[in-house]
Amino acid sequence: MHLLSALSVAAIFAVAVSVDFAPLSDAEIEYINSLEGNTWKAGRNFDVNDFERVKALLGVDLEANTLYNRLHLSYPELLYSKVDLPATFDARENWPKCATIKDIRDQSNCGSCWAFGSVEAQSDRHCTLEGVTVRLSPEDVLSCCQDCSGIPGQGCEGGYPARAYTYWVQTGVVSGGPYGSKDTCYPYEIPPCTTPTPNCTQLHPTPQCTRKCISGYPKSFEQDKHYGAKSYGVQGVEQIMQELVNNGPVTAAFQVYSDFMSYKSGVYKHQTGGLVGGHAVKIIGYGTEDGQDYWLVANSWGTVWGMQGFFKIAKGTDECQIEDYIVAGIPKKA
Repeated sequence: MHLLSALSVAAIFAVAVSVDFAPLSDAEIEYINSLEGNTWKAGRNFDVNDFERVKALLGVDLEANTLYNRLHLSYPELLYSKVDLPATFDARENWPKCATIKDIRDQSNCGSCWAFGSVEAQSDRHCTLEGVTVRLSPEDVLSCCQDCSGIPGQGCEGGYPARAYTYWVQTGVVSGGPYGSKDTCYPYEIPPCTTPTPNCTQLHPTPQCTRKCISGYPKSFEQDKHYGAKSYGVQGVEQIMQELVNNGPVTAAFQVYSDFMSYKSGVYKHQTGGLVGGHAVKIIGYGTEDGQDYWLVANSWGTVWGMQGFFKIAKGTDECQIEDYIVAGIPKKA
């Protein structure tokens, strides 16, 4: 009798932990926070009815991206000599004069993460390696790179981070700040979705490429271009760490499950929910929190998400394939 009771309890528990919660629901958030030994906290970042809109932000087809990387990316040895790796590294602290490393941008209701994650790291490396402060334009890559997406001209429906780096090398990228800014050539034209508004209920169409700087900007579109000298892939935990310490932030793509959308703090590990899509972000450092190694990452969902736009994700175990799709580059000397 006692054995049957134990088996019954075990069966009930097995069913309980396999329950699929509605994405962004209070039940999913409460379940994550109830898990013993969990390394992160969940909370409300989006309205409970926002799932389809948030899902559309995930602009990386990881299967297609894998094939593209194999065909077009080289994986060279480190471009700089190995250095002793510190236990903790934060690019914001290592290069305090490089303000772009601290930026959290907002891709709004467009699947342009692949463009944001790429130009953010490229901007940082113009500063860390060349001493040039520039905020490169995701709009230039999103709208004008015809080969960056699986469907030319459909950048809000997704694209390839590696191709965004090739565009930087071959065509150059102009400067571009956030929506409404006036001090760069080609600012982002899609307004943010910090609160539910009619324009945020569905995927925004890809903005048309104009190849013109905004009125009043002192340079032409071609004069404002900033170029990369080379782009490449990076493989292996130690290699990624060396890249960060030697050169600065890198671009990563990874699998997103529904629980990630409710991340608030701590070191993220997938706990519940189905696979939603692929996302591109910028890794800026690494460290250890309460015994758990992590990558320090900048997202592009605005500052109201996560830790004011940043998050930590488990390092060394290829959590959600975060260590599989690393792209980096070296800027061209001015």
